Amino acid sequence: MSPQDQILVFGTFPGAIVHFDGDAFFASVEQAADPSLKGRPVVTGRERGIIACASYEAKALGVRRGISLRDARKICPQLVVLPSDYETYSLYSRRMFDIARRFTPIVEEYSIDEGFADIGGLRRVFHVSYQDIAKQIQNTVREELNLTVSIGLSLTKSLAKLASDFRKPAGFTAVAGMHLHLFLQRIPLDNVWGFGANTVQLLRKHGLKTAYDFILKPEAWAQKMLGKPGHEIWRELRGQTVWPVTTEEKSSYASISKCKTFSEPSADRDYICARLVRNLESAFIKVRRHKLRVREITVALRKDDYCQEGLRTALNRPTSSTQEALPLVLDLFGWLFRPDWKYRSTMVVLGRLEEDREEQYDLFEDRIRIEKLHKASAVMDEVNGQFGKHRLHIGTGQFLEMPRPSRDRDILPWRKTDLLKGETDRRRLALPRLKITV
Repeated sequence: MSPQDQILVFGTFPGAIVHFDGDAFFASVEQAADPSLKGRPVVTGRERGIIACASYEAKALGVRRGISLRDARKICPQLVVLPSDYETYSLYSRRMFDIARRFTPIVEEYSIDEGFADIGGLRRVFHVSYQDIAKQIQNTVREELNLTVSIGLSLTKSLAKLASDFRKPAGFTAVAGMHLHLFLQRIPLDNVWGFGANTVQLLRKHGLKTAYDFILKPEAWAQKMLGKPGHEIWRELRGQTVWPVTTEEKSSYASISKCKTFSEPSADRDYICARLVRNLESAFIKVRRHKLRVREITVALRKDDYCQEGLRTALNRPTSSTQEALPLVLDLFGWLFRPDWKYRSTMVVLGRLEEDREEQYDLFEDRIRIEKLHKASAVMDEVNGQFGKHRLHIGTGQFLEMPRPSRDRDILPWRKTDLLKGETDRRRLALPRLKITV
């Protein structure tokens, strides 16, 4: 039996999964909202001092995500550096997914700028091929949002994602079942969705170089060598659906984390502590929104040299109250903070989550105090839900409101300063706006 015969034999598209991926999404949204930026090298991340996203014009000049703005400006003196406007990015993302849902109700929001759509069986609805349906999604996003997306069409989610990455930007790649062996021979192991650096090194030690080499291995070998995750990838690459497109919003969490990078590294103990407490408040707001409780807390501080130190501790009882966890977090902060260091970010991770169900009381706990703290959290959620997040907050947060020296990184996105009548810095219309003069 030839190697090609070892792969399952398919027709064209027994299943049809589309993966759509926004090209340089954050920078592209900035260019769509401000047409004067079209064709110019644009990057976002001014508030962090590190590039968060670079347009393809900037990438062509050697500017990449993750490098400092100082180095980026040396590479490209004409670089347009913008603060990140995540609110506007979310609005464009929502519209992109709404466009996909016009073609099929089975759409999965994988991240802010990419998703999957199951268009199987829709040829008889649109009276065109699966390739034409996928191209219609791509064209509609470009026409209505002035954004380009790369599209991959194939039998499974893994194959569709490989296909969308194959030609970027604004690429379109359709891989039918009968062409899998040709496509996978051109995919290096590094590009396979789910393979990390260690997995790739392990497979290379066994003489494998491409995704095609991997799927030629027996199923039992893939199971033994890589366990369940590797076995699932093996099946997906062979066109067998293991991970269906799911429309359910994520509701289960192994952990919830909140991280904040400062606009400028700081050694101010009160300011850094206030940032950490704000992370804690934001994380517990999400915990209560999903009706969960916390049994473990991790606190981490990242220094100016990007080294990070953290401490983790378990709670003696699960809780959803910010105030109940606050003293413990402040103790951890005291152990971590060093006055001779500058810090650039704080992080809180809430772990060992469980459903917030009826509690079993402990004989020696201060039940009255616990109930008061939970009621205080409920009142804060109600007030903030009406007037804006963190309008009512723990007193430590006042250090965030104190005047600080203005820096270049503190410049806000134009959408947060160019307000419409009735808008505030915390509450704006959930509509994308164009920066044009009429």
